[in-house]
Amino acid sequence: MILLGKRIKELRKNQNMTQQQLGNLLNVTKVSVCCYEKGTRIPSLETLLDLSNIFNVNIDYFLGNDKYVISDNHDSYTIKMSNSEIEFIKEIRNHHHLYEMIMVNPKRGIELLEKKLR
Repeated sequence: MILLGKRIKELRKNQNMTQQQLGNLLNVTKVSVCCYEKGTRIPSLETLLDLSNIFNVNIDYFLGNDKYVISDNHDSYTIKMSNSEIEFIKEIRNHHHLYEMIMVNPKRGIELLEKKLR
């Protein structure tokens, strides 16, 4: 559930919102918001629905089932990935410990992988 917490935190910060302010909107404490962001507590379905309404995102976004928009007319909105890159991401998600390590600190996770492969 690291991805869920990371996405909550990113959306909150993008809105220049404090944990207290988000907690007030959700009718939960600042501590609860902190725990959601750290991944030590999972929000209820009702809270997830509230989060999706507050941040105007689909609930699937919090669950990692988001869709990428690829536009032929705007290079800034284009995401290009090869089939092998997509397969790599799918495979690494099957290794939960490794996936969480990389999601928490991508730079450090890649450095550790690179060191291990030397």
